[in-house]
Amino acid sequence: MKFDVLKSIAKEAGEIFREGFTQSKSITFKSDIDLVTQYDLQIELFLKERLAVAFPEHTLVGEETSEVITYPDKAIYIDPIDGTTNFIHGIPFCAISIGIWEDARPVAGVVYNPVLDELFYAEAGKGATLNDERIHVTDTDTLKNSLIATGFPYTKVDRGEDLEWVLQTMALVLPETRDVRRLGSAAIDLCYVAKGTFDGYYEINLKPWDVSAGILILLEAGGKVSRVDGQEYTLDERIVVATNGKIQDALVGKMADY
Repeated sequence: MKFDVLKSIAKEAGEIFREGFTQSKSITFKSDIDLVTQYDLQIELFLKERLAVAFPEHTLVGEETSEVITYPDKAIYIDPIDGTTNFIHGIPFCAISIGIWEDARPVAGVVYNPVLDELFYAEAGKGATLNDERIHVTDTDTLKNSLIATGFPYTKVDRGEDLEWVLQTMALVLPETRDVRRLGSAAIDLCYVAKGTFDGYYEINLKPWDVSAGILILLEAGGKVSRVDGQEYTLDERIVVATNGKIQDALVGKMADY
């Protein structure tokens, strides 16, 4: 099977994405601050139509059209616009994410930012690329020299455990690192660790479509991904810790202090 058809499908969907980025948008709310536009739905429906033809044996799980999250043996996880808030506000850190998983393992993934024309791609065992050029993680081996990315969950509005976790882990991590950045797209954060912009990334309350492609891209670029306790990451985990590999234990250990 030619997984690299993902690249052409993502690029075609990117035409809708680019058009929507500069246009007025119809905005609705999935929760108090979780936004969705007509372009989220339009792109997802386009992707599902094309992917169903290319991969008929796979179950399609999309952020906007799947009523429940499932973990089939052969799955394609679709996020039509990861970073919808950025998309609405004209901030160019937003992307299409498509990840193919089989038997609970990632086998192929694409993250495409049509605004910046950055297409990240990986197949298991074949390395990772940005616009068809190989990418690799950094060699940074200490937290104090590391630039870390993170994100804030929509559940922060509840002022509950998720918000407390964010605040407490930030207090533990920020003073020990070069700095922390928040771009607003989990898929892009993972890819920016893969290409060496960031040395590490962590976040709580993620869904499989947020990370399914980016995880493989990072792994194929030489990085490492785990749960917050350092154990093997699975798509049903709420917290992901991802780094260049060299600072994985240190970052996990720092958050374990909470």
